Amino acid sequence: MFLAADIGNTQTTLGLFDGEDILAHWRVATIATDTADELAVRLHNLFTLSGLEVGLIDDIGIASVVPPLTKQWRLVAKRFTAHPALILDSSMDSGLVISYQSPSEIGADRIAAAVGAIALYGPPVIVVDFGTATNIEVVDRNGAFVGGIIAPGLATSAEALFRAAARLAKIDIEVPPHVIGKTTREAVQSGLTYGEIDRIDGLVRRVIDELGYPATVVATGGLSSHVVRLSDTIQVVDDNLTLKGLNVIYRRMATE
Repeated sequence: MFLAADIGNTQTTLGLFDGEDILAHWRVATIATDTADELAVRLHNLFTLSGLEVGLIDDIGIASVVPPLTKQWRLVAKRFTAHPALILDSSMDSGLVISYQSPSEIGADRIAAAVGAIALYGPPVIVVDFGTATNIEVVDRNGAFVGGIIAPGLATSAEALFRAAARLAKIDIEVPPHVIGKTTREAVQSGLTYGEIDRIDGLVRRVIDELGYPATVVATGGLSSHVVRLSDTIQVVDDNLTLKGLNVIYRRMATE
């Protein structure tokens, strides 16, 4: 079986695949200082909680934006499998056609999300990935990754606001009952949540206008649940899209 790991700055998602089927998936906080031993213990615990054994893992694939953890996950793969980890980056033949001025700048998570979106929903497709950054990935009608948008994520924007505004206390990110906040707390929540989704919808509409034709819009990422129901443009929610993209790439390479 194949274990896919999407290592983001804030959260790490893991998925265990048997062929095309995802048997289990987990989302945990990313701790950049974790060692291979700590990651192995965490992996053991997650599998045990799900009634599984780590011995089921045949291969591990990694899409990481945290270089120190990439090295540690390589060591984890050596411990649990007989093969080196598949480390996704822009130099790998992922099957994705990239029409981008500097392909080396594209993060592994963006590549995996695009591959997954094409495989599952077909081109043209737009992926909105809610994470530390809010990424919008654009695949044209020919199936080529043509670029995208990177903006501060919802939680990142909130943290910046709380740091900069001394009189604003930190609050939970929730959608308030009204756009017009009746309290300072509600006013901040409105600005964060409705502001984020209106920014997303506006950018998606601009992307579609620039493409010149409609595209399926897919949301993914750990923070999508906070605001995705407010969107007028997002059509599909797939929280495991990046993991599924990694699995598509792994299966493609295994058959070559």
